[in-house]
Amino acid sequence: MVLDPNGLFEMVDDAPHLERPVLLQALDGFVDAGSAVQLAREHVMSTRGARLIARFDIDQLLDYRSRRPTMKFVEDHWESYDEPVLGLYHVQDDEGTAFLMLAGPEPDLQWERFIAAAMTLVERFDVRITVGLNAIPMAVPHTRPIGVTAHATRPELIAGYEPWLRQVQVPASVANLLEFRLGKHAHDAIGFAVHVPHYLAQSPFPAAAEELITRLSRSTGLLLPTEELRNAAELVRVEVDKQVAAAEDATALVKMLEQQYDSFSEGRQGPNLLAADTAALPTADELGAELERFLAEHNRPPDPPPTTG
Repeated sequence: MVLDPNGLFEMVDDAPHLERPVLLQALDGFVDAGSAVQLAREHVMSTRGARLIARFDIDQLLDYRSRRPTMKFVEDHWESYDEPVLGLYHVQDDEGTAFLMLAGPEPDLQWERFIAAAMTLVERFDVRITVGLNAIPMAVPHTRPIGVTAHATRPELIAGYEPWLRQVQVPASVANLLEFRLGKHAHDAIGFAVHVPHYLAQSPFPAAAEELITRLSRSTGLLLPTEELRNAAELVRVEVDKQVAAAEDATALVKMLEQQYDSFSEGRQGPNLLAADTAALPTADELGAELERFLAEHNRPPDPPPTTG
């Protein structure tokens, strides 16, 4: 029996016996360039037989007026309601190894109580490591390998990853706060932020989702299939190549980004890769500032509706 002193979740199915499982957290509602996190989450949910074992009290956590769920109307009646669910799921990889996944809308309210409840579940199931997924827009070409920014509660967890940022101050997310709090309580946690070409950030980009799943597997040992995402990525790549070839400006942009990417990758003094005005290449110190600006604008609340007299 899992006791939640915060009263934010309830167990809805028998809690399985797990041997120090991995916890994948893939909440939505924060920055998700190319819908990479959404694609990765849906891929895991659909192919791994996810089973809901704990449900959070969404009424305490969601601001319905800022993120209204959808309803379907058919002729003369309401047919359905897309009920938001924030929960903990039991999943298995290709070898039958069980792991956990925290999925659903990012809480709008009561962050600290939600973090405390999540910590209760981490400790109850003796989670070995928590892995968070994210996707950010960068000034990179789709013709080069996808980059990843890695961060963790201990440097040893991400040995071999080169930092892309020196220092940056951005709006917080529940996912990043959870990683921070886990570290403060001596629990291991990793985060991967995949770099999505900024000109593709508003369209589904399955190559980025494939990369997230790959990094998850490498860091945890879980065996998760990526063939479906790889096939989808190849189809998208063909379509993007066609569109780029048909537009002279787009062709020039991609070539410039390729030169910029190659210079950066070779370790020479070159421009940064964050999505920005590529006509004026940013300096090294502008990388963090541009990310701050993007995230601040992304998380700005919508303007209120005009009042009528």
